[in-house]
Amino acid sequence: MTSSVLVEKIKLDRPPLDIHTLGDRVLRTNAKRISKVDESIRQLAKEMLQTMYTSDGIGLAAPQVAIGKQMVVIDCDPEEPANVPLILINPTIKSYGRDICTYQEGCLSVPGVYMDVKRPDAIQVSYKDEYGRPKTLKADGLLSRAIQHELDHLQGVMFVDRVENAIALNEELKKFGFSNQDVKPYS
Repeated sequence: MTSSVLVEKIKLDRPPLDIHTLGDRVLRTNAKRISKVDESIRQLAKEMLQTMYTSDGIGLAAPQVAIGKQMVVIDCDPEEPANVPLILINPTIKSYGRDICTYQEGCLSVPGVYMDVKRPDAIQVSYKDEYGRPKTLKADGLLSRAIQHELDHLQGVMFVDRVENAIALNEELKKFGFSNQDVKPYS
């Protein structure tokens, strides 16, 4: 069965959804599980992908567009038309690899800010696809990091909450017009 959620990987003049930024309360709420995967969910996935591509992102979680549902879209190779994006509905990380790595992250909800974040290099995640079929995926490297980053959004956690260098983070946030008052350190 081919995905009905494929969209052209182009920048639109105006994305269909508005991305909310650090400081907006909607980013700090827990997303609710999706009970029924239907055409409205597939349409939401399309709009999220179009918004992500228009904004030059590789991942987007529903709470970032003020939709409190457990869904994320990811495409680690948005320049490659043949690469099919991932749509994860009600995703749960089942296991983490032992290796921890530090890598620079950014976020469409904190534009301009890029900081080092430590995360496990590999994960196994279970989720439903856009047809409601249960799936399991093992991921490492960039895909693993992108999934972990987006799943954090489903719990109201943002990557800036995981940055250990508070002084550098404060400088970066200030440079791009954000307040460190909106960071909630994650332990």
